[in-house]
Amino acid sequence: MEHLVRRVRADEGPQVKELRLAAVQDPVADIAFLHSYQQEAARPDSFWQERAAGAAAGNDVAQFVAVAQDGRWDGTVSVLVEPAGRETRFGDMAEVSQTHVVGVFVRAEARGAGLAEALFRTALEWSWELREPVVRRVRLFVHERNTRAQGLYTKVGFERTGLTVPMDGARADELEIEMAVGR
Repeated sequence: MEHLVRRVRADEGPQVKELRLAAVQDPVADIAFLHSYQQEAARPDSFWQERAAGAAAGNDVAQFVAVAQDGRWDGTVSVLVEPAGRETRFGDMAEVSQTHVVGVFVRAEARGAGLAEALFRTALEWSWELREPVVRRVRLFVHERNTRAQGLYTKVGFERTGLTVPMDGARADELEIEMAVGR
């Protein structure tokens, strides 16, 4: 099945919600995403509309989706901009201007056909084309047990940086591994 990889549009809140709810029901969702299905399903439609609008415009955040010929969204990746010298959304300080990949998901039935790689190509191209700030690296965090995701990230050029951070709350004994690719 062929897909068009593109940035979300401001009016696509319902589609953003539907794909996110599918993502947080994935068998590895508990180690891949910060929120549960119950938390995401409880959000009002206005949240999803605002999320789509924010990811569609500007240079702070972008969400890319893989749209099948029949209109179904089969995958997504989001990119957060983290300028040098500023605190990131994750509480650390960005040493260089970078982007942070989050929310990676491809529906099970669409996996294995290069869709995730296409989403990452688009996210990386967008990151490298930014001019304010000029991005020096792209990073992500992956759970230490999410070997499927680690394999994908390595395949698309990411390498472990050596930085690990504990999960929040009751899972503080589990680690998230930082992986990055630079220019």
